[in-house]
Amino acid sequence: MSEGDKRQGDRWRIPLRQRLADLQKREGQVILVLALVIGALTGLAVVAFILLTERLGMRLYPVGSSAWRRVLIPVLGSLGTGYLLFRYFPNARGSGVPQTKAALFARQGVITIRTVFGKFLCTSATLASGIPLGREGPAVQVGGGIASVLGRLLGLPSEQVKGLIPVGAAAAIAAAFNTPLAAVLFALEEIMGDLHAPVMGAVVLASATSWVVLRMLLGNNPLFKVPQYQLVHPLEFAVYAVLGLAGGLVSVAFTKLLLGMRERFLRFPKKTLWFQPVAGGLLVGLMGWFVPQVLGVGYKYVGDALNGRMAINLMVLLVVLKLLAVATSYASGNAGGIFGPSLFIGAMLGGAVGALAHWLLPTYTATPGAYALVGMGAVFAGIVRAPMTSVLIIFEMTQDYAVIVPLMISNLVSLFISSRLQRQPIYEALAIQDGIHLPTAETRQRHDQHQLIRVMRTATEVLPAQLTVREALEQIRSSKFRAWPVTDRRGVVGVISLPTLQRELAEGAAKPIAELVDALTFPHVHGDHTLDQALDRMGAARLDVLPVVSRADIHKLEGVITLGDILDAYGVEPHGPALGA
Repeated sequence: MSEGDKRQGDRWRIPLRQRLADLQKREGQVILVLALVIGALTGLAVVAFILLTERLGMRLYPVGSSAWRRVLIPVLGSLGTGYLLFRYFPNARGSGVPQTKAALFARQGVITIRTVFGKFLCTSATLASGIPLGREGPAVQVGGGIASVLGRLLGLPSEQVKGLIPVGAAAAIAAAFNTPLAAVLFALEEIMGDLHAPVMGAVVLASATSWVVLRMLLGNNPLFKVPQYQLVHPLEFAVYAVLGLAGGLVSVAFTKLLLGMRERFLRFPKKTLWFQPVAGGLLVGLMGWFVPQVLGVGYKYVGDALNGRMAINLMVLLVVLKLLAVATSYASGNAGGIFGPSLFIGAMLGGAVGALAHWLLPTYTATPGAYALVGMGAVFAGIVRAPMTSVLIIFEMTQDYAVIVPLMISNLVSLFISSRLQRQPIYEALAIQDGIHLPTAETRQRHDQHQLIRVMRTATEVLPAQLTVREALEQIRSSKFRAWPVTDRRGVVGVISLPTLQRELAEGAAKPIAELVDALTFPHVHGDHTLDQALDRMGAARLDVLPVVSRADIHKLEGVITLGDILDAYGVEPHGPALGA
């Protein structure tokens, strides 16, 4: 490069740095402008999502097409997307909501442009081929990714980039469901876990912008057209409570089935990842051969249930088939969410309960469509565990205030049942299966100055998992600790103590220490935990040394914390040997 070219390049770079510096000084204005841009871009992405999946799906397996197409297209679609996910876009698997929360809380707000593109491409192909997953969860990751990419391009610090992720998530839900208020609540209730988050203004602005883009491009059409709701008799409140009970039980069955199947798929060798999604595609195709309504998200059939145009036996059948198809499709690794399927299953369940109630008590109950509407909210609340968002989504869809009380009754009963029988929310459980430990609401609310990241130390002494008990005792002979992290090719896989090694020496000195630890449930802490939390875990595990691991990957060792470090942080002089002093 010539001297003149260098000077010309410097003339461009220096003003750009100055502009970025000026932008960072006007932080509030920058965030609001970014919210507008994020909302507009996310709205365009969601509109493209809707048009691409619906129109391509109509061409691949049009209504009345040959049965063989309903089998072949899902299989080919899952095979193609499975290869793309394995080879090019590994971070685009799954629904998108756990991955978005992981980016917010464990990955410094980073969602790459490659992941955004891969999520859009693979989810579009998956849904268009008839796999019965939803587009709303993937849209959340795409919206959060757009926000992350823009924030990092502008050179914003990681805390500000993280603050933009719920902005993109809200914009995605606003356009996907045509519900701007519910989108704001979802971003704060589910993504942030804080209804008083300081980004509320930007979230509202992005949600409104995305909604306007949707209205401009696709018109003022609600997601579902429903008749006016009417409470016929107070006895219906009892029926809605029964619907909530059924919704809670179905939610638990769905969650446990999906998590159990996914756990089994994750046990298969990594080289099988690229064709695992075919299991879901094949099952969907076989079901679609006999019951075409199983294919795709199925919002058209939800509309039929809401308007009383579906028979009770078909609705009951679709609850069972859709539950199995969605759980298998998701667990096997197809790209897609569980928002849409939860609404579908809820509508069919509610319609079936309503049809039965109306048959038994025709003069005291409304038409089945009213129960289908409330059933959507009940199952959504039981699976996603966002009850307020559930109420607001249904309210915005109907714009009918009369539906609020039945919704609240069913949602609360469903939430109570599901939280008792399946204590871990589905998104949190999915993240844990991927080795990502998201902070709980309690952890996020506690900002004690004594966080472990301030006092933890580098892990200078670790034991390779392939060592025998005798070899491990030899290696730690001169150590000042009484417990050590155990590592293999994945990273840290456990913690082993001196008493355990001494006890095992007499029984099996040649036994590898890998057999003495559990790689999934070993004692550990995270850098944002507080010292008292570390003490609690040390007491429960009866250890005075714990590994500090990444929330994004439980096997990534970031350091260790010792009892001596904790006592020193509290200003207490430790006594006795091997406290890490």
